[in-house]
Amino acid sequence: MKNILIVSGHTDLNDSVANKRILDTLAEKLPQSRQVHLDSLYPDFAIDAAAEQEKLLWADVIVLQFPVFWFSAPSILHRWMEQTFLHGFSHGSQGDKLHGKKLVLSYTTGAPLDAVNFDECFLFLRAAAQFTGMEYVGAVATGAVSYDMRQDASLLAEINRKSAEHAERLVNLLQGC
Repeated sequence: MKNILIVSGHTDLNDSVANKRILDTLAEKLPQSRQVHLDSLYPDFAIDAAAEQEKLLWADVIVLQFPVFWFSAPSILHRWMEQTFLHGFSHGSQGDKLHGKKLVLSYTTGAPLDAVNFDECFLFLRAAAQFTGMEYVGAVATGAVSYDMRQDASLLAEINRKSAEHAERLVNLLQGC
């Protein structure tokens, strides 16, 4: 299998059920993959661009794993891209380091998936893939996994079930890359 880099853009995995379960399952099912947990590495948002670029150079497939915050990716994931996808590295006349790499989006939302067109929410990520020469492979999305659901044991079990199913769908997608 190809080198898979999973970048967790959750702002606090310690306060997550769905994203944490997905990441734990991916670590189990794809032990050769590497995970980057931006919240623990960069709680102050001071991204080490050189270190992150080295991880991107290693990867053949890049997975962005995140919860949807106000119809977008969390701010730490935006910051990571701002600091890492630099002219001369990811784009520009000399910036070809991401060319040919595959990009997969993997996200969760508290809202049902039919509440809005989430594909449209992430056009900026698809544009970034195109601009940097990456191939956008697709997205795995799971809705209706709200923080409020954690207060009820049966609803919490539902979050865990949906998260495990999400991880399986993502693994299947990645195995096809």
